[in-house]
Amino acid sequence: MTTEEIYKLYSKHYLVDTDTRSIRKNTLFFALKGDNFNGNKFAEEAIKKGANFSIVDEKEYQTNKKIILVDNVLKCLQDLAKHHRKALNIPILSLTGSNGKTTTKELINTVLSQKFNTTATKGNLNNHIGVPLTLLSMTNKTAFGIVEMGANHLKEIEFLCSIAQPNFGYITNFGKAHLEGFGNLDGVIKAKSELYNFLKSTNGKVFVNQDDETQLKQSEGIHTIPFGKSLTFLEANPFVKLSYKNIEINSQLIGAYNYTNVAAAITIGGYFEIDKFKIKNAVENYTSTNNRSQIVEKEDVKIILDAYNANPSSMKVALENFDSLSDSSKIVVLGDMFELGNSALEEHQIIADICEKIDLKSVYLIGETFSKTSTKKASKYECFDDFIKNIDSSTFKNSTLLIKGSRGMSLERLLDYL
Repeated sequence: MTTEEIYKLYSKHYLVDTDTRSIRKNTLFFALKGDNFNGNKFAEEAIKKGANFSIVDEKEYQTNKKIILVDNVLKCLQDLAKHHRKALNIPILSLTGSNGKTTTKELINTVLSQKFNTTATKGNLNNHIGVPLTLLSMTNKTAFGIVEMGANHLKEIEFLCSIAQPNFGYITNFGKAHLEGFGNLDGVIKAKSELYNFLKSTNGKVFVNQDDETQLKQSEGIHTIPFGKSLTFLEANPFVKLSYKNIEINSQLIGAYNYTNVAAAITIGGYFEIDKFKIKNAVENYTSTNNRSQIVEKEDVKIILDAYNANPSSMKVALENFDSLSDSSKIVVLGDMFELGNSALEEHQIIADICEKIDLKSVYLIGETFSKTSTKKASKYECFDDFIKNIDSSTFKNSTLLIKGSRGMSLERLLDYL
């Protein structure tokens, strides 16, 4: 069956699912495969649960007329998304970057939804499967699409752009993330700039932070929309406060590093002629979730929970911002940063050195790599369980606590012990 024929089936309801545990009625089920699962096995189950059709790529599972056999289910999904994107004929903004992608995407969506019927990436579904699913979640009622793109190797952003075909783009920053796949910071810059390259080749437009020299250099030759002079950073103690067109905006995002995320959303909203008071309302009512820069109050402890993810760049700015807070008794609990390859120990040592230099009551470093660093101030533990066995919750009483680490460290577990 051709992409066009499958598209006719899809466009009746604009529904696609890949997991029978959350199947929807009238959906198309795509039987994706992974290292530890084979979706083909669930094709019949999907039909029984309400799917109109199941798409498989192993002939033995084509057991009835509602099960469609294709050469490759993943490629079929991607081709369908690309076909749908062309049919939509709406503006799409794609964003990538080392840090702050999801928060910025959600801010942009919050601001643009003041004027447009928007559809944006859910959570961080930003890879070769997530981007097609995001596009296929857009219907004929969608007026503006916002697509987050992640990458851990070269040519990935280029491929995602070929599917999403964005008209606008924004790169949050270029930092030390996924060094295992990119090799070094130059590799990161080259990979993220694939978004710029696509927009340059298609006469698209990019939003640029004028304070970021790398953004300015990499976006040369493209139609750029810079952050406006009407924006002024006021403070972040701990929440970001700024001025926009002579009105004060008090966000619920902590840390000076979130200022550029807010500024990007405001700049994009301004470009699309959204009223400044609507922008203010959107930003002020946005709250971060999923362990991203959240303030959590527990009895006598104020917690800055930033345990969704971490890399050397985001860890550094988080510590610098924490140091700038006026709170008197400050403690940090940091977990290992993953996917750093041969640079892992060096990058963890840099973070440990930063902790030595700032005024902290206590420092706790958790993980196999952090435990190998050299430090005079910090207490080190090879794993979370060792840390929990050796700390007393009273240690954190009447203090402000920063918790940050890679997703695999799950440091939010500490909240259960406080």
